[in-house]
Amino acid sequence: MALTTHPLTVLKITEFRNFIMGRFVFIMGLRMMSTLVSWWMYELTRDAFYIGMIGLAEAIPAIGLALYAGYVIDRSEKRRLLLITIFLYSVCTFILLGTSTQWFNHQFGTKLIIIFIYGVIFLTGAIRSFSGPSFGAMIASLVPKPLLITASQLSSTSWLIASITGHAMAGFLIAWLHVTGTFVVITSLVIIGFLLLSRLKPKPPGIGAEKKTLEAVAEGLRYVFKTKEVLGALTLDLFAVLFGGAVAMVPVYAKDILHVGPIGFGWLNAASDIGSITMVIALTLNPLKKKQGIKLLLAVTGFGLCIIIFGLSKFYWLSFIALVAGGICDGVSVVVRSNIMQLKTPDEL
Repeated sequence: MALTTHPLTVLKITEFRNFIMGRFVFIMGLRMMSTLVSWWMYELTRDAFYIGMIGLAEAIPAIGLALYAGYVIDRSEKRRLLLITIFLYSVCTFILLGTSTQWFNHQFGTKLIIIFIYGVIFLTGAIRSFSGPSFGAMIASLVPKPLLITASQLSSTSWLIASITGHAMAGFLIAWLHVTGTFVVITSLVIIGFLLLSRLKPKPPGIGAEKKTLEAVAEGLRYVFKTKEVLGALTLDLFAVLFGGAVAMVPVYAKDILHVGPIGFGWLNAASDIGSITMVIALTLNPLKKKQGIKLLLAVTGFGLCIIIFGLSKFYWLSFIALVAGGICDGVSVVVRSNIMQLKTPDEL
């Protein structure tokens, strides 16, 4: 039977379906966690500097281990490595759950809580350098190549839905269950994600064990720099994340500038993903066929302008709309860059 490219065709593949469901639940828990930790830190300190340091604490290990993590992922059995990273995430969420209790606060005080938060976030940054690429690397081994673009787009869509749900629900859960109760939900979601992903079959390494670390890393870097499409996609992603980082200050804007509570904060956090998923779904149904490069550059420019508007706004709905519009622009970028990476990167790399 000939394979079709209908978006639902790929969901008939049991392994891919388990992968999407498991990652959905896991990402929803992680997005809840990022929203909650930012809000919690600002509640503890009332200082935007401490929120910025959360991003730094996660970025240092994530960036520092990135090249080595790629090598380890390529030579490892991917299912096993992915399950190990998710288990470690569950340990981190459990530690934060214990740290958030009134007993811990009374026994050890705010300063030690802040130290624990930074320590755990540092660990999640290290884990993330392995888990994030592992998810991306597995897609090609789950579906036939004719369905790869469809699978990649559905994967992006499910990731964005999970992100929206996690961000928005975190606001409601903070209001209803407070910090500790929300961590109970997050820990449960990470564990459920682990159980769903454990149904996957083992995935063999992409390279032989005889290849040395530096040799493999150098080979990957050479490929990136000689493949202009991949280099351009990675560079755009780098600058978009670097200069779009103003959204990390959403807790400060929500509390001190826009004067909204945790529910309004949750929706602000979800706004970018709402815009992104709208565009991703639109492009899945009506793919870009012409001048993708020009449209990508326009989308990145639009994203930057939206971040500037968000930074200047003092009105909640204007801030929300600016973030949604920024997400729409980012959705174009996500789809084009994701397709480039999946199609232009050889399986062994």
